[in-house]
Amino acid sequence: MKRRDFFKSAAVVGLASIFKPEALVAKSANGKLAVHSSPDLVAVMGGEPEVMLVRAMKELGGIGKYVKKGAKVVIKPNIGWDKSQEMAANTNPEIIGALVKMCKSAGASEILVFDHTCQDWKKCYANSGIEAAVNAAGGKMVPGNDESYYQKVSFPTGVNLTEAKIHKAILDCDVWFNVPVLKHHGGAKNSIAMKNLMGIVWDRKFFHSNNLHQCIADAATMAKKPALNIVDAYRIMKTNGPQGKSEADVVTLKSLIISPDFVAVDTASMKLFSQVQPTEMKDVRYIAMAEKLNVGTQNLDSLNVKRIKIN
Repeated sequence: MKRRDFFKSAAVVGLASIFKPEALVAKSANGKLAVHSSPDLVAVMGGEPEVMLVRAMKELGGIGKYVKKGAKVVIKPNIGWDKSQEMAANTNPEIIGALVKMCKSAGASEILVFDHTCQDWKKCYANSGIEAAVNAAGGKMVPGNDESYYQKVSFPTGVNLTEAKIHKAILDCDVWFNVPVLKHHGGAKNSIAMKNLMGIVWDRKFFHSNNLHQCIADAATMAKKPALNIVDAYRIMKTNGPQGKSEADVVTLKSLIISPDFVAVDTASMKLFSQVQPTEMKDVRYIAMAEKLNVGTQNLDSLNVKRIKIN
């Protein structure tokens, strides 16, 4: 078996062990069994990006559940690096294009896409393939490279991060979607949904100099949370993140994990990642920190989790 195929097989087995194929039945506060009406988290595997997104959104009740006619929508991918999509440093452009189309079909009045990139924003937008995908689908790319685009907000329950300047596109929209790529990260150990919030703030240096993990958890306490966290695990960067060095760092998993719960979606994504590149949950400290701040839950067994295998 080829090395890439081994990793892919291991990941599929891992997903099967993490997520039960049927909707879960959880215990309510009084100890009685209660069936959830719709999934809290959806995990899809085995399809192309748009196919997986369409199927997941159907399970979640359709895009119209989140985007109303005339709504102003923001989509926040990871577009931090001047890399092609094959390197998995950025969110897969096919997922972003598909999401823009969905929002358009739901009657959104505008669909803005941005990131506060780590490298030249114009090159990142273009070479990631995201700019072309967004334009083709009817959305609009907006920059995040100037402090004038940001407005100060408070994080009342934050421990180290108690205020930050947030991109005005997020503050002014009716609904937004957080769409990270699952990948290794040298400092945070893994970059997933909560880590992707660093792309909506102006001063990222504060995070790195004031306990990165705690600041990531603090950022997730923000009042205006995304409607959904859509984790792109079609290709993942298993080593040398956040940029990667070569295609040897990349494994194709053809997976997608979606939930409104920051902690749950990052927990599930970590479990998937660890099947390919063994990583201890305790090392990705911001997940437990965020749970302590009541951002969400790591207990996936308490949630209604829907697992879908396309082929």
